[in-house]
Amino acid sequence: MSQAPTDHPSPAATHDAGGEVPSHLFRQAVEQAALAISITDARANILYANAAFARTTGYGQDEIVGHNESILSYRVTPQLVYETLWAQIQRQRPWNGLLVNKRKDGSRYLADVTITPVVNEDGLTSHYLGMQRDVTEVHRLERQVQNQKTLIESVVDSAQVAIVLLDDREHVVLDNQEYKKLIGDLGQEPVLRLLPALRTQMGSAFDQAYAKHLNIAAREVCIPISGRPDRWFSCAISWFEEQDVGADAFYEPMRRHYMLLTVQDITELKQQQEALRINSVRALLAEQERIQGLRETLAGAVYQLETPLNMLSTAIHLLERRFSPTSSPAGAGDITTSTLDEAIKKSREALETLRACIPDHAVAQQQLVSLNEILSDVLKLATSNLLVAGIVVDWIPCAQPAVVLGHSAQLANLFKQLVFNAIEAVNERRGSQRELRITCTPLSDYVEILVEDSGSGIAESLRYTVFQPFFTTKGASKQHLGLGLAMAQEVVTRHGGTIDIDPTVHIGCRVRVQLPLAKGVSHV
Repeated sequence: MSQAPTDHPSPAATHDAGGEVPSHLFRQAVEQAALAISITDARANILYANAAFARTTGYGQDEIVGHNESILSYRVTPQLVYETLWAQIQRQRPWNGLLVNKRKDGSRYLADVTITPVVNEDGLTSHYLGMQRDVTEVHRLERQVQNQKTLIESVVDSAQVAIVLLDDREHVVLDNQEYKKLIGDLGQEPVLRLLPALRTQMGSAFDQAYAKHLNIAAREVCIPISGRPDRWFSCAISWFEEQDVGADAFYEPMRRHYMLLTVQDITELKQQQEALRINSVRALLAEQERIQGLRETLAGAVYQLETPLNMLSTAIHLLERRFSPTSSPAGAGDITTSTLDEAIKKSREALETLRACIPDHAVAQQQLVSLNEILSDVLKLATSNLLVAGIVVDWIPCAQPAVVLGHSAQLANLFKQLVFNAIEAVNERRGSQRELRITCTPLSDYVEILVEDSGSGIAESLRYTVFQPFFTTKGASKQHLGLGLAMAQEVVTRHGGTIDIDPTVHIGCRVRVQLPLAKGVSHV
């Protein structure tokens, strides 16, 4: 409260000579008060009511004096309230509460009533001082706010997405049931994991939006959970301001910012998308493998057929020399050589036709390929086979990005051949140790991928033979054409790399693939 001006009269100057406030001043103050005031006797019969009382109740002084205060009572006020009221004031203690009163015209209003007993010199209650104010509108506004709050909370709680309201210190102010479910799923306060993940994903853009209180549209974040599949969430942020309701902010408005974070669990959707993607990869690899197998089969067949034709050509030359005009009767051998020449000619035409049927390599532009992603996809493709075989997989990806320049589908087919060969080798051995280990290690200018299994292994004498077309140790009865490793070697060669079988491994097999790292790409 501000200091009173010094030129005002002192409080003592307002008193009469006896030091008491004149009684007429009390009467004027009560009469002109904005608060409805009434004075009753000990039985609550009204002796006096001021002008504000008349405005509130509709009764003039001449209409209300002599009547009991109960004239204002309305039946909806519980009897217990009146009993409590009388018990309190009869103990000569003030009572304050809310009563539903009725005016002269029958309309009702909510009165905030204070009744104070007036005690005489003998210690007895002689009168009651009643003060009341109409708080109907205040009550209506309070209930309206409460109803709106309840409605908002009901809508928020019934929402199918998690909603949480945070203050400027990122403390939770309000949340809904879906958000509470995340607490159990993530093992701690969800915002402590979601916001850092969002910051990491968006980088400086998140800090700028946060500093300027800009809304952030739905962003997908992945939350790893120990021992369980990763969870995916779509997060969106919006901001709003609240006027400070403190007394200090009455003349100097202050605002507080709140963050509204909405979180939708999209793990199932991501799993479905991943399943569709893996199925697409599986179909693409199967098609490429079919075409590659056809190419290798036809090329191998052409190669195999050319050998006897070359031998026949040599035999014809020998016959021509043997039956030369100087050493044989005229015309001897002509029929034989001409027939063979015609057969070779027809055979070579057939070979050319066969060679023309060999599918060309698809001309596709090379792109940057992450080997971690390729190997991860291959393991997903082989998951069912690995589970059926009971094989334990030890997958050690590159700690840093290992990026090569090449064709993702061809590289995926390469490692698919190696992984499925390893599964078959483990099944053939039928040992108790059933393991598959894949490591990806970036070195100076190339990346090394090791595919190791605990299968039957490959004999030292066959280390190079297994990469030849149509060679197989599995036998034709198992419908193996022996093209898998030949196709793998072709893909590696096409990408400027090398593939070999480690001769130092005597239990199982270790295939080493080395591919050049993409130049100009940071692998740190």
